[in-house]
Amino acid sequence: MQVQLPKLKDEKPELSKVYSKVLQMVLHQLYSNLEALSQLKKNGKKVGRLRFKGMGWFKTLCYNQSGFKPIKTGKRLDLLHLSKIGDVPIRVHREIKGKIKQVMIKKHNSGKWFACICVEEEMRVEKRGIQRAIGIDMGIKHFLTDSDGKQIENPGFYEKTLKRMKVVQHWLSRKCEGSKNWERQKIKLAKLYEKLVDQRDDFLHKLSKFYVDSYDVIVVEDLNIKNMVRNHNLAGKILDASWGNFLRLLELKAERAGALLVEVNPRGASEGLSYDNPLRDYISANRIKMRGWDDPKAPVEMRPLRELIEVPASLIVEAGSPFRQGGAVHKPSAP
Repeated sequence: MQVQLPKLKDEKPELSKVYSKVLQMVLHQLYSNLEALSQLKKNGKKVGRLRFKGMGWFKTLCYNQSGFKPIKTGKRLDLLHLSKIGDVPIRVHREIKGKIKQVMIKKHNSGKWFACICVEEEMRVEKRGIQRAIGIDMGIKHFLTDSDGKQIENPGFYEKTLKRMKVVQHWLSRKCEGSKNWERQKIKLAKLYEKLVDQRDDFLHKLSKFYVDSYDVIVVEDLNIKNMVRNHNLAGKILDASWGNFLRLLELKAERAGALLVEVNPRGASEGLSYDNPLRDYISANRIKMRGWDDPKAPVEMRPLRELIEVPASLIVEAGSPFRQGGAVHKPSAP
């Protein structure tokens, strides 16, 4: 299909306004998706068809290998030169290191544009000496409880935003679809969802960074979240907690920092523990730690139980750590 691009440009002169590498990557994405659908169909999966993305629907451009150049201006905004587009002012939130291989330009539904810069960089990771290990038990009432006695509050961003979402969605349904008022209200709703995702990601990044910086070995449950969300009574809360994303960030950060992440079978971690037991999650976290790092046969309940430390989610967001003056609240342990 790529050999037909010159002919297509003659038939549709507007294609000449787009950089050639961008057109080639669009074709690559199209045929990759068709191949993936074909493979799924061969495996017995029920698949549909690719939907045509007309004007206003296709929101990603990929500059592969060439056609781009970041330009430092020494001012608040730098520039990103894109072939056939020109110099675009950008806010660079971190220094670009390594050789740039690809730039993806993406437009969000809120109207914001982002440039994702992919670089090739040689990284040297030094393995840490193992001094501190921690076990983590994921939960719903508390986002997590660890074997050192910290209980992190579940921030519940979705539940806190839901009421406002319903109001904005209601007013969107009252607008005439396609009108300017409908477009404005649609952007308001998109910004609300974007804020929700940003809040959640910020919390997960800061919490995962704290554990990777503080511990050399992190033992977590190997959760099958796809099966867990089949419970419709808990599915919304599980997805709102975003356990999968948190565990993925832990894995990525641990690998870069030279820490060790161990996944263990969660079956039986809370066996024999009552739901009313305030130390249920703490004991489960210790069992998880022992399965991955200590003696799995040692009775956790025989260890001296410390006081639990309740950490509000707002402290993680504001300080990036459970330990700041006036932040952590001690909760007396059960007798």
